[in-house]
Amino acid sequence: MFRSSDTASLTGQRGYIRGTKFRLVLAVAAAVCGALSGRAAVICLVLVFVATICVEVWLLTERPEQAWYDGRALAESTKTLAWRYAVGGAPFPADLPENTAHRRFLRRLEELLREAPVSSLAPVGTIAVTEGMRALRSGSFEERKRAYLRARIEDQQQWYATKASANVTSARRWRLLLIGVEGLGLAAAVLRLLDLFSFDLAGILAAVLGAGSAWLAVRQHETLGRAYTFAATELSVIHGRLTHADEETWAQEVADAEEAISREHTMWRASRGAG
Repeated sequence: MFRSSDTASLTGQRGYIRGTKFRLVLAVAAAVCGALSGRAAVICLVLVFVATICVEVWLLTERPEQAWYDGRALAESTKTLAWRYAVGGAPFPADLPENTAHRRFLRRLEELLREAPVSSLAPVGTIAVTEGMRALRSGSFEERKRAYLRARIEDQQQWYATKASANVTSARRWRLLLIGVEGLGLAAAVLRLLDLFSFDLAGILAAVLGAGSAWLAVRQHETLGRAYTFAATELSVIHGRLTHADEETWAQEVADAEEAISREHTMWRASRGAG
């Protein structure tokens, strides 16, 4: 179920990003064609607008961003249930009989599946408790604790830290690039005002600036950089709590950790305008 929803999300993400790129590149191409003169430029402008309409219609009909958001939500919800079950977190504590825990886990997965939109799944994978999950659940408390800290908390913390750094760097680069385009646009406008050349370079640069700003809004580097930094910091605190947790408090500590991870994803969906 995780693989199915993850595949649907990645496919939707690639489609949405690709469609957005085409749309913004075509907007700049339209500005270039509009600045040129002659019949060939007009024909080129018509073709660009036809292509733009085709991309817009595809985005409206296919709605790849919906598959991206819905698939990611289902994938993350499935992952958190799997970890709770495998390491004995609430609502699947280790002292719960195996058959009861198994039925409860499958019931939770069925609830997720019933509530999930059709766009959140791709035709792969099965709903099942894996042998690895069973083996980890049947292990000792120290084995479960060590596996959860290493493969879930530390792995997730490293992912957030890496993504935070990458997004902060990308945001800075894009801001500098847009400032450079603004400077070139100003220079082009002044040169045209002085009648040093008649080509509408400032209009083209304005289109480039608009496309760059729109791309920056889609990628949300600054917002994600802050959110991922906060999530990585929160997980470092959670790691400390889990390290000192005993077997009696373990189930609830795992549940709290998974709630924190889920909260970050909920914020991500809200920032994308997804319900």
